[in-house]
Amino acid sequence: MRLGGPADHLVDIHSRQELIEAFNWAKDQGLPAIMIGGGSNIYWRDEGFRGLVMVNKILGYEDTALGHGKHSLRIGAGEIWDKVVARTVQTGLTGIEGLSLIPGTAGGTPVQNVGAYGQRISRVLTELEAFDCQTQQFVTIPNADCAFGYRESRFKSAPDQGRFFITSITLRLKIGNPAPPFYDAVQVYLEAHPADTVVTPMMLRDIVIQIRQSKLPDPALVANNGSFFANPVLDTANAQRLQANFPDIPCFPGDDGMYKVPAAWLIEQVGLKGFHDPETGMATWDKHALVLVNEHAKSTSDLLRFKQKILDAVAAKFDITLVQEPEQLP
Repeated sequence: MRLGGPADHLVDIHSRQELIEAFNWAKDQGLPAIMIGGGSNIYWRDEGFRGLVMVNKILGYEDTALGHGKHSLRIGAGEIWDKVVARTVQTGLTGIEGLSLIPGTAGGTPVQNVGAYGQRISRVLTELEAFDCQTQQFVTIPNADCAFGYRESRFKSAPDQGRFFITSITLRLKIGNPAPPFYDAVQVYLEAHPADTVVTPMMLRDIVIQIRQSKLPDPALVANNGSFFANPVLDTANAQRLQANFPDIPCFPGDDGMYKVPAAWLIEQVGLKGFHDPETGMATWDKHALVLVNEHAKSTSDLLRFKQKILDAVAAKFDITLVQEPEQLP
């Protein structure tokens, strides 16, 4: 978002040993320490951070064939995520090609339980390695202990928020082609661009990239956090209430008998898609209402005021409180 105050100290971390040294330095100085990746899904308080920010640059890509077309990939948490996806599809692996062009690093994917176009990191992650700030030891955390949910994990929420510095993730992928049915947007694209060949991981990656580039701004060029709000997940009673009051509302069955409503649709219905706010210098992207962009905001407080305008408008019309996706630090 290009907003917020400065940190007192910052260091790039390239190895587990550098992580330990930086952590111990901060501890000796009596300073708090946090670790970030590419910064694509965070924004900073105006007060800045009176401590040490560690930027994860730990690299690594180990591909182990397990037999029967299955592969185990151990990936350094500082690897650029989209480069990881590109390497997997080049070798014919399927499982994460739908997560193409998502900004940030590999270590950030389990925090948010990144998902897109019918795929989700929790479905392929077997375990991760992290430095536990409480025990000051490196630990291996299996998938079952990550508390994955929709856009959620134990690493994002209390009481473990900020406790673990992720150093690597391990994925289980397989040689093969993505299986239909495909995500709606992908299916629409395939129907508009019919092909005689089977959809391969490389093809699906190319399609997802074209779809994302057509509707989402490049964070390197336009200050934004991507989708700023998660899609609301509703129980049957609330879903039926909304459908009764708004018959054209999109409502999709989710997990455990719950229903998802597109937050972008809600924001568009209250007239805030493509809205440019002169009071805060913030705006919503004209091609995707979920994306908040910094046009000429001066502070994080401007972002927070603009966010509140959206929350209030959606709550007043639909009695739904949107939940933001990016994390406010510190």
